[in-house]
Amino acid sequence: MPFITTTDGSEIFYKDWGTGQPVVFSHGWPLNADAWDDQLRLVASSGFRGIAHDRRGHGRSSQTWHGNDMDTYADDLAQLIEQLDLRDAILVGHSTGGGEVARYIGRHGTSRVSKAVLLGAVPPLMLKTEANPDGLPISVFDDIRAGVLADRSQFYKDLSFPFYGANRDGSTVSQGVRDAFWLMSMQCGLKGALDCIKQFSETDFTQDLARFDVPTLVAHGDDDQIVPIGASAKKTAELVKDASLKVYPGAPHGLVGSYNEDFNTDLLAFLKA
Repeated sequence: MPFITTTDGSEIFYKDWGTGQPVVFSHGWPLNADAWDDQLRLVASSGFRGIAHDRRGHGRSSQTWHGNDMDTYADDLAQLIEQLDLRDAILVGHSTGGGEVARYIGRHGTSRVSKAVLLGAVPPLMLKTEANPDGLPISVFDDIRAGVLADRSQFYKDLSFPFYGANRDGSTVSQGVRDAFWLMSMQCGLKGALDCIKQFSETDFTQDLARFDVPTLVAHGDDDQIVPIGASAKKTAELVKDASLKVYPGAPHGLVGSYNEDFNTDLLAFLKA
């Protein structure tokens, strides 16, 4: 399996499908690159090179004790891009992965980047503060930490309901989709999972978004129960110069069903534009 080795000796697993202009996918917590398989197949079948990595602490990458922070996640992404010598890359980040993309641009600029996509992404800041009254209270994230510590297996099974909107009337989300979420989540090490909660909830990406100078698609479901759209996508679209905001009515946080199909259509159109 392909890995890169970072400057601190960590091994980062990645998938690399197809040829052409690179499209680099960053996944959400507590998942891994497998969450992007449908999009990887789509772009690789459409003349692009699809690449997705497992964030450190997640999936098949090293489960490091140190370095489970947004700066290091972004630097790992930079080293992946540099070691594969990717240029004119299109970065796509979902949820925490959207934060990773934002911090990458904030720290490393866009010399190797041509476009960006933030899907259901956590920027600019999830946590409620005096300056960010629309955010979520710290108790929400403390409850997540407590659930992971107490019984992470059951917590992930329960989390899959709101993640895919399976708790909504009329939902057709399959047990298989929820099982896949659980399987990917259980591959995330406990230390990395806990550290990442703080990173996706308390990191302020406002200054990172100010450095965006490439075409950017901000996409979000308006029934996202994990990353509410009001404190995330709508604010991000205002902060990123010339960003395009795409709202999916009734869509949850996780890509599933017709929401997945609609996003794929929009993603491919944005890549080819």
